[in-house]
Amino acid sequence: METLWFGIWGLLWAIYFSLDGYDLGLATLRPFIAKSDTDTRIINNTMAPFWDGNEVWLITAGGVTFAAFPTTYAVMFSTLYTPLLLILFGLIFRGVAFEFRSKHDSDAWRKTWDVLQFIGSFGPALLFGVAFANIFQGIPFDEENIFQGTLLTLLNPYGIAGGVLFVTMFLVTGALWLAVKSVGPLHDRAVSAASKIWVVWVLVAVVFLIFTWFATPLWQNYLVHPWLLFVPLLTVAALFATRYLIAKENWWGAWGAATATVFLTTAFGVIGLYPNLFPSSIDPGLSLTAFNSSSSIKTLKIMLIVVLLFVPLIIAYQGWVHFLFKEKITEKDLESDEAY
Repeated sequence: METLWFGIWGLLWAIYFSLDGYDLGLATLRPFIAKSDTDTRIINNTMAPFWDGNEVWLITAGGVTFAAFPTTYAVMFSTLYTPLLLILFGLIFRGVAFEFRSKHDSDAWRKTWDVLQFIGSFGPALLFGVAFANIFQGIPFDEENIFQGTLLTLLNPYGIAGGVLFVTMFLVTGALWLAVKSVGPLHDRAVSAASKIWVVWVLVAVVFLIFTWFATPLWQNYLVHPWLLFVPLLTVAALFATRYLIAKENWWGAWGAATATVFLTTAFGVIGLYPNLFPSSIDPGLSLTAFNSSSSIKTLKIMLIVVLLFVPLIIAYQGWVHFLFKEKITEKDLESDEAY
């Protein structure tokens, strides 16, 4: 049961990064490809029906951590308090920026909220990567679960590499989402950005994988169980399928392949981490695992019923929303009173 819940925990994080990742990436990319207020509004409206729903998966992943692995939740949120609080503030800024930008007809007003939206998107994308990379290599907490370090401790070379990887892959998925949802020069700039950043993504991914070999024990599970190597192989295949589909101008396919790459990248890390949820770099014996930090078996069984009932419904609902709002956003759509 603990292993099953470890898998559910990893699945929810993978879904969150796959979906909210393109929102975070597109909002980060916006200042560099939006040449006018109209462009900015089109970009915001390509995300409008989806961003808050995508963010629900973060709440779900956090809630599962709390309910299924309460000890891990407690130690994680105390040791990573500063970066998690910065992520929270960033996401708040992002949400408020979406809603407030159009409330006052002033260039200064709009630019202020545009800056906050950028900070609230780039910051969480970077810090999520930093946090998970540090988890992969181990967090310095002692036998009393007290963090022996500062925020700068987390900003180590491997942590920064993880942050850059997350930002890069989110930028590509965001650019491809804009390619799917836009037309004209803005669409062309989105395609150009996706093609160029994809090259950076490949280079960063190679560096990160090599770094992972030396800085973390993630590859051990794959060496012990070689059949698991299909996960990194599928990840590489999805990554190169993204570039192939861009060349074929199959924008939905390219976005889907890039999103699959994000999902599989997360899965690679989670599988390599098992059974650890929150390893200690001070003493591996202090690490919190799926077995020593979980709730009771009865609690996990009850929660499993809830998850099996509602998670498929949420996935189906979000699939329906993406289908319902699949059409491209044009300047004419901005005339609607409901447009951002």
